[in-house]
Amino acid sequence: MEPDLRLDSQVCFALYSAARAAQSAYRPLLAELDLTYPQWLVLLALWEEDGLTVGALGERLHLDSGTLSPLLRRMETRGVLTRQRAETDARTVTLHLTPEGRDLRGRAGDVQRCLVPLVDLDADEAATLRDLAHRLVASTERRTLTGRNGESE
Repeated sequence: MEPDLRLDSQVCFALYSAARAAQSAYRPLLAELDLTYPQWLVLLALWEEDGLTVGALGERLHLDSGTLSPLLRRMETRGVLTRQRAETDARTVTLHLTPEGRDLRGRAGDVQRCLVPLVDLDADEAATLRDLAHRLVASTERRTLTGRNGESE
């Protein structure tokens, strides 16, 4: 059987397009907070667990240090977080919200409330979509770690 190579048949393209659409919907709302979408993701993670290491944040957001470092530097310059080197191991850097970073959380609900009417999904559909996307990420990460055929390398 020949693979279906039509663009609109590709799951990867649908996910890519959906991610771009979601980020576009967030852009004007986050602009009011002077945030980019990646900065928003960093804040979401730190609101859950302040004091994450840069490595743990990178794993959580699926971002490498080359992408994360300049992002965190801009956020520190803006005054929403601080980076602190561990005294016992200078290679370990922890991230801590500043009062301004914590205060932004109070406005985060407004962002979510404004987005809900823009998405033509009910709560169950949105949860299913989110869960399927998480499952896709987990399964591709497993395959990457174990090799293409699911066998340990």
